[in-house]
Amino acid sequence: MSDDGDGGRKNLRMPEDDEVFATVTDMLGANRVQVRCADGQERTARIPGKMQKRVWIREDDVVLVSPWDWQDEKADITWRYEKSDADQLREEGHIQ
Repeated sequence: MSDDGDGGRKNLRMPEDDEVFATVTDMLGANRVQVRCADGQERTARIPGKMQKRVWIREDDVVLVSPWDWQDEKADITWRYEKSDADQLREEGHIQ
């Protein structure tokens, strides 16, 4: 086991160019969820096929979404953070 000396800090996946942090606010069904993004937008996000039945997404989960270029009110989920990872993001001030 390696200890990074940061008191258990993990290197987390951070948003790339077109991604933003979001919090799941409502489960809509049919692999769709309502999210509140860090940029202040409410969007309908879809869970991609590669995440279905592998990564379970629930309300209040912190996720990364990639908004659509042609329809800003929709997005694709690209990553879900574990609860401990989301707490670390809050402590570091990346999300509220």
